[in-house]
Parts: sequence; C-alpha cells; structure tokens
Amino acid sequence: MAEESNINEPDSRGMKNLDKALSEFNESLPVKQVAPIAKKAGTKRARTGKTKKAKSRIITSRGKRKRAIARASLTDGSGEVYINGLDASLITPREIRELILEPTKLNSIAADIAKGSRIWINVRGGGTSGRAQASRSAIAKVIVEASGDDSLRKFFMDYDRSMLVDDYRRIEPKKFKGPKARARFQTSYR
Repeated sequence: MAEESNINEPDSRGMKNLDKALSEFNESLPVKQVAPIAKKAGTKRARTGKTKKAKSRIITSRGKRKRAIARASLTDGSGEVYINGLDASLITPREIRELILEPTKLNSIAADIAKGSRIWINVRGGGTSGRAQASRSAIAKVIVEASGDDSLRKFFMDYDRSMLVDDYRRIEPKKFKGPKARARFQTSYR
C-alpha cells in the first residue's frame, strides 16, 4: 500500500525544487540598472528600485452643530457627494439639500475641487437641521484643506463663519420648578 502524503505538511524535496526553479527563472530575467535614490533625512534606509502603487490622497474632517456630528472624507472621484450612503441629490426637502451642498457652489475653486473628488459624509445625532449644518461645515472644512490655499479659507470666513468654525452652543439642562431650563410652571391662585 502506497504511503499517502499529507497536503498540510511541507515536502522538503519539493521546496528545494521550487527554490531551484525560482532562482533559475530570476536569473533568466533581464536586469535593469536602477540608480540609487538618495537617502532622505530622518529615514532609516534608502529606497530600493521597487515601485509602490500611487495612493490616492484621503482628506478627513468633521463638523458639529448642536448634538449632530458629521465626519467627511474626500478622495479622488467625479463629483459625487454621499451622506450616510445616500446620494446628496436625493435629499428632500430642497432647502436642506441646498444648505448641505452650499460650500461646493460658492466659489469657482471650491466647485473645481468638488467636481474632481468624491465626498463621503457620515452623520450621527441631532435632528434634521443640525445634521444638515454639521454636514455643511464638514464639507467646507474638507474642501479648504484639499485646496491648500488660504484665500479660499478667507472667502468662506467672510461669507459665513459658521462653515469653518463649529457652533459651541448647546441646550441648557432643565431645572426643577419648570418645564424647561428657564421657563417656570404657571401658578394658580384660585
């Protein structure tokens, strides 16, 4: 009866044959002469001739309004804006949609950046208006960071400061002797 070999156990003879075949294959390839790249300051070793894939740049930012927090990320794309996985052009009512997309339409620089990129927004907490304003702030911050230009930041600050600066106001906690923070219960004398 023939002895069965276990597939999971490495066969030393097979590995030697594989190493031999790989070394012969590598020797048969033409060798390109690559000039060494100078060592950068602060790095431990110089780069080899291997090329790395070009990574697309991802820029992230966040915007806050009341209890709503929006996190936006900008990558290369063709002008899509998604909010919680939904295309922003499908958002109703129209006023909320226009408020969210306002930073992409204000300036020609901002419009060019928005057309050449894809913006993903994740919004949590708050109500409809708070989420819309948080998303608007996150989009504006991401576009300013992508531009790398201080003139766009100044333009947004002059137009509406709340696009780039989060609104720190929060709801005051309720107190006793009343239905809300400052209002008091109505008194009856009869």
